[in-house]
Formats: sequence, structure tokens, C-alpha cells
Amino acid sequence: MPFLQDLIHQLEQGPGLRYVRVALAVLGVAVLAVGYNLRAFKNFYAPEAMDMAQLARNLAEGRGYTTLCIRPVTIHLVKTTSEQHGRGPVIEGGIRDDARLYTGHPDIVNPPVWPVLLAGLFKVLPLPEEVQAEPPFRYAPELAVVAFSQVLFFALVGMVFWLARRLFDHSVAWLSAMVLVVSEVFWRFALSGLPTVLLWVWFVALAICLVRLEEGGRESPERAGRVFGWAALAGLIVALGCLTQYGFGWLIVPVVLYVWWVGGPRRRPAALVSLAVFVLVMTPWLIRNWYWSGLPFGAATYTVLDGTYVWPDDRLARSLQPRFEVPVGVAPLSPLWNKFFANLKLIMTQDALRFGGSWVAALFLAGLLVPFLHPARQRLRWFVVLCLPVLVVVQALGRTYLSDETPEINTENLLVLAAPLVVMYGVAFFLTLLDQLELPFYSLRLTVMGLFVTVVGLPMLLVFLPPRPTRTSYPPYNPLVIQRASAWLRPNELMMTDVPWAVAWYGKRQAVLLTRHFLPPPQEASSPDTFFAINDYLKPINALYLTPRSTNAKFLTDWVWAGERSWANLIIDALVSRSVPPWCPLRAAPNGFLPEQLFLADWARWRPGAQTSSGGASTGP
Repeated sequence: MPFLQDLIHQLEQGPGLRYVRVALAVLGVAVLAVGYNLRAFKNFYAPEAMDMAQLARNLAEGRGYTTLCIRPVTIHLVKTTSEQHGRGPVIEGGIRDDARLYTGHPDIVNPPVWPVLLAGLFKVLPLPEEVQAEPPFRYAPELAVVAFSQVLFFALVGMVFWLARRLFDHSVAWLSAMVLVVSEVFWRFALSGLPTVLLWVWFVALAICLVRLEEGGRESPERAGRVFGWAALAGLIVALGCLTQYGFGWLIVPVVLYVWWVGGPRRRPAALVSLAVFVLVMTPWLIRNWYWSGLPFGAATYTVLDGTYVWPDDRLARSLQPRFEVPVGVAPLSPLWNKFFANLKLIMTQDALRFGGSWVAALFLAGLLVPFLHPARQRLRWFVVLCLPVLVVVQALGRTYLSDETPEINTENLLVLAAPLVVMYGVAFFLTLLDQLELPFYSLRLTVMGLFVTVVGLPMLLVFLPPRPTRTSYPPYNPLVIQRASAWLRPNELMMTDVPWAVAWYGKRQAVLLTRHFLPPPQEASSPDTFFAINDYLKPINALYLTPRSTNAKFLTDWVWAGERSWANLIIDALVSRSVPPWCPLRAAPNGFLPEQLFLADWARWRPGAQTSSGGASTGP
């Protein structure tokens, strides 16, 4: 009995109470995670997530940094560079594979860190690659990616807790951690398969590094080695972030300025150390991209042009021979300025108050009017303020059609990278206001804090109420349909589709994005951006798979104005007339067409036994 009484006393009054609270917090987060995953999980819907995941699988299987998701513009870059240097491999028949469609197409779109991490995950965990036959069509590799992202998210919460406790106190630390956990936008990114969660980890790690550097420059100015070490680590973290998402690399500008500001007597050399480490780490990857494409960032170098009125929507990605010319009489930089200001308006009217993941961002902005006496708190907050305009400019110039494919949850949403620190400073300002209230009971203070967390977490709570979120990302992504359609092709054959990232991820088949035209329209009779430019001169296309991404296109601009022998004309003939034009070398699947999808194949080379139980035609979602 005395032992039991001592144990109860330890749990109620002694140090054991701390462990009980931590255990309850962990249990609550675990219950929330399981409930949210069961309620909101669905297959990947962001093209970037599927693209990087299939690239990671290729790495895990020993095929190098090659991709099955091919864009016409990357064919142009790889082919042109290979022809210029005469290094295209010779394949059977004495044909040079300058476009690398037979010998492995190098990926020149995605930075390497996220695919490399996922490749290690796939290497350690042998996972079944068959899509679940019943809704919601679970795919085991996707579950592994999501689990890994959520582990990173929990690590992020721990890092924010540590930083908040170091800069402020336990109240700010615990409340910041709870706000992060109940903010649905963080969970949505964790479920998306995108590298944004890893970027948050890099950003908070960078903040911790800069805090330690500021402390060293302020408290121990004579110890220059310590400042140089933290400056070098800051440059390394920014480089790793840039190799995760290229836009992150622009944060080297506020990092260098910050180190120059707080680095103590040796602040100038320390700032140069940060910049030098960043350049040193980035250089090998830039050289690799230059080797394959002639551009330092590969096809991503064209991002600033993508989405301008010269290259609207995904026209640049679908161009086999892009011509970078502006209309006669237009200033050369006019497309860029128009893109910047148009996207800046969208950011300021839609994203400006959501960059903290919730309305806590408003508290962060209001808190800028209240100075902190502690120099580390004040200086780190100004670092965040320095980062925001840089992220706004990069996001405005880097916005492409991917932002329209998946609004808010995409890799081009850069403002959200500051969300963890925005939450921390927003919570600190909220507690500062709360301290000004003369509450009669301490329990009333806890009640107000609980209400604050509840209001922030309302979007998360609403997920558990009707209606139930959709269980798949259809349209246009149905993993089972895509995998069965891909099974009609042999592993070395090529498919053309409007969702090449999905075919590469679920079907493990080489897939190229639709060219701009099926046949050149009369107004562009010499256009090389056609189906036959690939099929006749680079590699035969053995199947064509179109989803509602194309069949639900805009009626006037994408159908009526497209002209004869266009993709629209082919879709109308196939889905409405139930016949394929004679100038198309592909024919319908034996079981016919579905109302919303189109699958054509080269049945002359089809072998018995190659088809799956789907009979060659897609089945509805």
C-alpha cells in the first residue's frame, strides 16, 4: 500500500505528472491522426507528387535518375543537347537515341532530395504494386509516402516546440504545437505526397540555426569559429531546401542579409561563408542538369515563362520545339511583367491571410506592431518578414498551370513555407494579449486558450462531419483504371496521355504528355508539335489514353477553335460517332469506349494474354 500511495502521489503531484501529460498528448495526436487518415485520405491528386514518387521508384529499382513521365519540352531539351555534343547512344538498327526514349529519359524537371529520400523508403519497404480492386483503390506505395510525410510532420511539431520554448516559454511552446496539430492545411500537405512537409522541416531547422548564430554573435563575439560554423550550416540547409524545391533556394538572399546583420564583428566573412557553402552544394546538380539539357535547372528554368500570355496553360510543356518569341511591337519583358502583376493580385487577395495555415497569420501581422525586448525573438521575427516578400515574388513569377490543377496544395505555394514560424509568433502575440486581461481564475485562462485552439481547428473538425470527403481523386485519377489501361502495353512501349505522371506512377509505363496538336492545324501548318513528330521520328506510340482532363476541356477554345484533325476532333469522333478517323493509327479497345474516357491502342502489335481482366477498356470509377 505505501508503494501504491507513493506512485499515486508521483502521478498527481510529482514528476510523474509530466509523463502523464506527455502520454495523453501523444495518445490524443495518435487518435486524431488515425481518424483524419481514415476520413480524408485518398489517392494522390497533385501531378508533382506522382511524378516525384515514380522517379523515386526508378531510383530504388536501380534505373538511375530517369523518368517514365515525359514531357515534349524535355524531349526537345535532351535531344537538342545530345545532338549538339554527339553523345546519343546507338540502339538496334543503328539509330541514335538522342531523345533517350529507348535508353532511359533523364529527369530534368524535379530536384533530387525528395525522390532520393522516397527511394530509400521504397528500398527498405518492399511493397505490393497492385492497386486495391475495390474502392477507395488503395495503393501501398502511396500509403508509405503518406506515413513518411506524417512522421516528418510530427518531427516538425517537435522542432517548433523546442524553438518556441527556447525563445519564449512553455505556454507558447505547447500552444504552438497544438495549433500546428489542429490546423488542417498541414495535414492536407502531409496527405498529398508533396515535399512541402520536408521544406517546413528545412525552414524551421534554418530558423534554429540562425537563432544559434545570433546568440553566438551577440554573446560570444570573440568566438568567430562558432559563428562561421552556424553560417556554413545555414547555407547547407538552404541548399538542401533548394534541392528539394528550387524556389526555396531564393531564401539564400534573406539568409545572407540576416547573417550580415547579426553575425557580430566577423559578420561579413560569415555571410560569404553561407553563400559559398550554398553555391558549393548546388554546383554538382547544376552541372548535371546542364549536361543533359543545356540549362542549369533543366526544364524548370522555363518556369518563369510558363503561364505568360505567350505560353498560357500547359502549352510550353507540350511543345516539341518551343519558340521563345514575343509578338511584334511588344516589349521583351512584357509577358513577365504581366504574369507577375496578375499573380501578385491573386496572392494579395487570396493567399496573403492564409500563409500561416489559418487566420493566425492575422495575429502574426498585428504582432509586428509590438516589439520584443529579447533580441533573439525580435531578430528572428524580422528574418521571417524578410522572407515573405522574397517568397511572394518567387511565387508570382513561378506560378504555372500546376497551381490551377490543385489550388493551394501544390509545390508552387511558397508562402506557406513560413507557416510554422508564423504560427509560433501569432501564438506568442495571442498570449501577450491574454496576459493583459485580468482573469479571476487560472482555469479561465486555460478555457480561453482551449477556445482559441478549437476555433483554429474548426476546419479539421468539419472534416469529420457530413458530407464525407471523396475517397478517390477521380476525375481524372482512378488508380485501378490507369493500372489496367497501362497493362495493355509491354514495359518498353510508349503511351501518350494527358496524365503521364499517373500512368508512370500507377502503371509503370513510359508515358508522354499530349503534344499541342494531333496534326498541325491550318494556321500552323509547319508546327512540329504533333503526335506524329514523336510517333514517326522518335518512338512509336502504342496507346493513347485520355481522361476527363481532356474530354471535359473548354468547349469554345479547346474544341470549336481547335480545328479539324485536332485532339478535340479525335475525341468527338471517338466518343460521339463511335469511330476513329482513318488518319489515326490507333484503334479502340475491343470493349468500346466509356462516356468520359478514351483509350486507343495499336492492336496490330497486341499479343493474346497481354490484356488484363478489364478487357482493355477502362472501367468507371
